[in-house]
Amino acid sequence: MSGKRKELEQNKQEESMTLLGRSLLTGFIGGLFWSSLGVFLHLFNFTEISPSSFVLRSWVRAGWTDGWLGDVVSILIIGGLSVLVALIYYALLKKNRSILVGLLYGLVLWAIVYYVFQPMFPNIPNVTELDRNTIVTTICLFILYGIFIGYSISYDYHDTVIKENKAKQEEEEEAK
Repeated sequence: MSGKRKELEQNKQEESMTLLGRSLLTGFIGGLFWSSLGVFLHLFNFTEISPSSFVLRSWVRAGWTDGWLGDVVSILIIGGLSVLVALIYYALLKKNRSILVGLLYGLVLWAIVYYVFQPMFPNIPNVTELDRNTIVTTICLFILYGIFIGYSISYDYHDTVIKENKAKQEEEEEAK
């Protein structure tokens, strides 16, 4: 019986690691998808700011950053940064089931990027200088990103907890 317990504890540890891994993968994919959508929205003039403006053009003054290669590199970099965003959500908010938490997380991220980090991006105008379409579009994009990250990680966490509880119940029934 102690062998089964060790096996259950080992499975629990493996499941926790895979839960974290899945959360980080969710962050990476979310960063790729939503920054790609940001590039698309910039190309069709929904926003005057491209993700490339933040990530590359603020520090790299090469001609290739204005083209498709700059957009692709920016999308990949944002995907990597999004892993950190997902890790923060995982550490602090994974137990919340509400979609509202993801929405608020997206709004907080928008505020951090456009207010706190804005001085780091010299070629990005202040929020007060942006047009209404850019502000609304970027807020909506960040809200959707926050909901994607938040709901995906929370759902995965609660699904894992349910599976673990079910496995414990089955083990207890077998022990009786």
